[in-house]
Amino acid sequence: MSTVTVTRTPTALGLSLPADVPHGVSVSLPTWEDNIGYERGDSRVMDKLTSGYPRFYIQLQIQRLQAVCERKFGLPHERCHIFPSLRIAEACRAFMHAHSPDTSHPVLVRIAQFLIQASSSPTSLSQTSGAKDSSIELHIVFFPVDSAPLAKQFWQHTGNGISSRMAERCLSLLPSQDVPSAQITPGHGSDSPPIAAGAWNKSRNRHYAGLKKGSHITSASPEGVSLSSGKDEAPDDVADYLEEHYGRNLPISAASLAKRALRRRVAGVMVHDEIPLSDSEVRRGPCVTEDDVYFYPTGMSAVWHSHQLALATLPPAKSVCFGFPYLDTYKILLKWGLGAISLGMALILISIPLLNCWPHRRAIRPFLPLYCEFPSNPLLRSPNLARLRKLADDYGFLIVVDETIGSFANVEILPFADIIVSSLTKVFSGETNVMGGSLVLNPLSHHYHTLKEKMTATYEDLYWMEDAIHLERNSRDFAPRVRKINQNSEALCGFLRSKSLAYRQQQGEDVKSDDEVPIVMKEVYYPKWITPENYEACRLGSLTQAPQSKAVSSERDGGYGGLFSITFTSELASAAFFDALRCEKGPSLGTNFTLACPYTILAHYTELEWAAEYGVETGLVRVSVGLEDQSVLMAWFSEALNKTEDAIRRVRARA
Repeated sequence: MSTVTVTRTPTALGLSLPADVPHGVSVSLPTWEDNIGYERGDSRVMDKLTSGYPRFYIQLQIQRLQAVCERKFGLPHERCHIFPSLRIAEACRAFMHAHSPDTSHPVLVRIAQFLIQASSSPTSLSQTSGAKDSSIELHIVFFPVDSAPLAKQFWQHTGNGISSRMAERCLSLLPSQDVPSAQITPGHGSDSPPIAAGAWNKSRNRHYAGLKKGSHITSASPEGVSLSSGKDEAPDDVADYLEEHYGRNLPISAASLAKRALRRRVAGVMVHDEIPLSDSEVRRGPCVTEDDVYFYPTGMSAVWHSHQLALATLPPAKSVCFGFPYLDTYKILLKWGLGAISLGMALILISIPLLNCWPHRRAIRPFLPLYCEFPSNPLLRSPNLARLRKLADDYGFLIVVDETIGSFANVEILPFADIIVSSLTKVFSGETNVMGGSLVLNPLSHHYHTLKEKMTATYEDLYWMEDAIHLERNSRDFAPRVRKINQNSEALCGFLRSKSLAYRQQQGEDVKSDDEVPIVMKEVYYPKWITPENYEACRLGSLTQAPQSKAVSSERDGGYGGLFSITFTSELASAAFFDALRCEKGPSLGTNFTLACPYTILAHYTELEWAAEYGVETGLVRVSVGLEDQSVLMAWFSEALNKTEDAIRRVRARA
C-alpha cells in the first residue's frame, strides 16, 4: 500500500464536481468547517459556490431565467419559481396557501404562463420530441419576496422545478436584449449566491458545436431501438471526436427514443426469475414492461408523485415512514394529505409488532401508504420486506420502496412493493451532470389496476428531453459499473471494519489498554453487516434464494452497493478523518468517483438531537464509493486513518 500515490487534493471549495460542469449536481465542500459554514450560510462559503445539489441550490441557468421572468412579468415586491406544467404550478400555489403563516389570509400567489417560441431551424425544438407547436411553455409562480422560504420548501421537497438544461434552452431562444448579462443579486427566487457576469458561457457541453445545420449523428441502437435521426451523418472526424470525448450522446431529436430505451433499461434490469417471500413460499417475479416505468425530473419528484397517486386512489388516511427517513421523503408525508406516522430505525425491532396492533379487519385501513428505503440512508438498515408485504396484504395499504441505495442491479424488491421509486441521478447515471427519477408499478400488486388507471389518466411526462439524452448515455454501462463499485466497497469496508471499535470488541480485544494506537472509528455501517438477514433475503444471487433461482448468472448476482457510513469515537476524530480524506467531498451519492460528506451535518444541522435519537450521530461520515482502483482507495483511507490517529495523539499529549 505504501507504493501507491495518494498525493491528490480534493476540488477547491465551491466548484462543481467535477469542476466546470455546467449542469453539475454536486459541489465541493472539502473540509468539515466548510460544511458547517454552508449550513450556517457563512459568506466565506456561500460566496464561493458556483454549483450545488439542484433541489437545494437554484442553478445558475435557472436563476438567470427567473430574473428574465421577474423583469418581464413580476411586480417589484415579487419573486418566482418556474415549473414545467400548469398542474405543478397549481400544486405549488396550493401548498403555499395551505402552509401560509395565517391560513385565514393565505399568501398572495399568482401564476403566469410564458410561451417561448422556438426558431424554425432544422436543429430547433420544432423537430424534437416533446415540443408542442414549436414552443416551450413555462408556468411561473409569483409570490411576495418575504414568502420565498415557503416557496423554496415546495421546490426542495417535491423536486418538480424545471431543470437547468430546460432553462438553458429557454434562454437560448430569447432575444439577447431580454437576457440579463449583469450580475444577479441573491434573492431572485432562491437562496443562491449571485451569478458572476460571464459565468453563463462556461460550458463544456458542446456536443454538436462543429455540426452544420441539418446534420445528424447516428448512434448505436440501445435496447434494439433504432436511433438514427436523419439521412445526413456528421463527418467521420466529428463523429470520432464525439465518440472519444463525449460517448456519443443521441441527437436531441431522438429524445423520445432515448426515453423508450431508458424505460426498457429500467424494466429489463428489474425482471428476474423467482424471489422467496419466506423459507417455504416463493413468489414469481412480475413481468414488468416499459409501460410500467414512469420518469420524473428528480428522485424526489418520483416520491412526491407516488404519494399524490396514493392520495388519489385510496380512501384518506395517514402515511407511515418506516425507518429513519431521508428528510424530504418524510416532509412530503407530513405536509401532504393527513400527515404521517414515523416509525424510526431505532424502533426497527418493535416497528413490525406495532403494526400488528392495528385492527385486523381488512375494511379498516390503518394508513394509506407505507414508505421505506432499502437499505436506508445513512445507516444502511434494511426492513423485513416479506413481513411488511404480508401486513400490507392483510390490511390493504400500499408499500412504496425507495431502492436508490440498494439499486435494482443488486436487489430484487419489486415482489414486495406496490410501487418502487428511485433517484436515477445516483448510480444509474453515475455522472454528476443530470437529474432524474423513476416510478415503477408492480403488475402483481393488488392495487395495480387502480394505480395504472389513475396513472394513465393523469401522468405528465415532465422529464426534459435533453436530460433524457444525457441519462441514456450515462446509464449504458450501469450494470458493469455497479459490479465494480460493489467490489470496491466490499473490500474497502472490510478493511475499515477491521479497524473499528465495534469489530475489535466483538473479537474480544482489550481495546481500552491500546494507548499506542488510539482507536478512532466506532462502527462501519454497511448492508453486509447491518440487518444482513433482511438484505440477503432480497439480494440477487444470495444463498437464501430458492434453488430454482440459481439460473440467474453470476453477472446478475447482486452485491452490497456502494454506500457506507462510519462513526467515530469523537467529533474531533470525525473532522480530522474527513479533512484528511483525498477523495472528493460534497453532497449526492452513486457517483463514478468516490464522494464523502458529513451526512448529519448536511441533512440535519438544525435537528441534530432529533437525529441522534435514531442513532444518526453528528459525527457520522457517509461515503459513496466510486470506480477508482482498490489500491488507491485503500491508500486514501489508510492515510486518513493514520492522520486521524496522529491528531488524537497530539490532543492527548497536550492534555
